[in-house]
Amino acid sequence: MSFVAPGPEVPVYVISVAAELSGLHPQTLRTYERIGLIQPGRTGGGGRRYSHRDIERLRMIADLTSSGVGVEGVRRLLDLEQQIVDLHARNHALVAELEVTREALRQSLGAHPAPAMPNKLPVLRGADPSQSIVVWRRSG
Repeated sequence: MSFVAPGPEVPVYVISVAAELSGLHPQTLRTYERIGLIQPGRTGGGGRRYSHRDIERLRMIADLTSSGVGVEGVRRLLDLEQQIVDLHARNHALVAELEVTREALRQSLGAHPAPAMPNKLPVLRGADPSQSIVVWRRSG
């Protein structure tokens, strides 16, 4: 039998372990939950369970508060950090979509070479006109 470690999002730590790992008092963890800075998982019986990601977040909160940042400042910083994560994910998706579009354009141009026209690119049309791809290029 092999052991597989749980992923960073899996809530496995009870509050006493989470408090010890984060360097915070269990009551502080309850307070942070009450004011919405952290949302631990819950067992069927209602017990709190913290994930590795929750522990990292608690450590970040502890670092920020110990350096003088207030709770509302911590909340704003955490929101901004989440926005950055979301924007990186969106950027990654857009880059992937762009690569798919470029490859479709390459394949279309390879199969049907367009007549040489400066600053003009073809329109790629699928079977469904609502799914056509138009590539624009600014001239000079």
